Amino acid sequence: MPSRQRYAIPATRRRVEETILRSRFVTTVGHASSVDEARAFISAVSSEFPDATHNCWAYVIGPPGDTSRVGMSDAGEPHGTAGRPMLTVLVHSGVGDIAAVVTRYYGGTKLGKGGLVRAYSGGVKNAIEGLPTKMLIASIILTLIIDYASVDPVKWILPNLEAHVLSEDYATRVTLEIELPEERADELTESVSGLTKGTALIERRDS
Repeated sequence: MPSRQRYAIPATRRRVEETILRSRFVTTVGHASSVDEARAFISAVSSEFPDATHNCWAYVIGPPGDTSRVGMSDAGEPHGTAGRPMLTVLVHSGVGDIAAVVTRYYGGTKLGKGGLVRAYSGGVKNAIEGLPTKMLIASIILTLIIDYASVDPVKWILPNLEAHVLSEDYATRVTLEIELPEERADELTESVSGLTKGTALIERRDS
């Protein structure tokens, strides 16, 4: 399973269309970082197609493969033929924080359960195949209070830890606010403690 601190998420929305036995399937996928955002996404897409026969949906919140915050709906299709197949594709897509809506306009020919499963899962697969993604990197902010002599050594190690200085305050001691990936925080803390011989004061908070 990908790291909870670093994984791919949708960089934008993507929509694909396909006609299967005269039924029109429109698949829309996009980013949703919370259940509320996923519901808003589903509502917005469904409102674009108010006359559709079905607006089926699924979402995965969190890293790809994580099923602790998921949702799905067959939206009137036979049970298990739409939402579940869509969700299965999302879970195994390698992309997290993602929602999908497959809109169907019925064309008069029944597809059967197997045909529906293939149509709904296939729509999501096609949409994800060309979906631009970006990396989500969970970050935190460390406040370092160090002596003047430690400033340059501390700054020197920051690039290798994907860290950068947000602010600097020079008083009796120097206060640096550092932002970096959460997964590198322990490494930075240990390095700063070593460089300052344990004299640094270090506080951490979520970014």
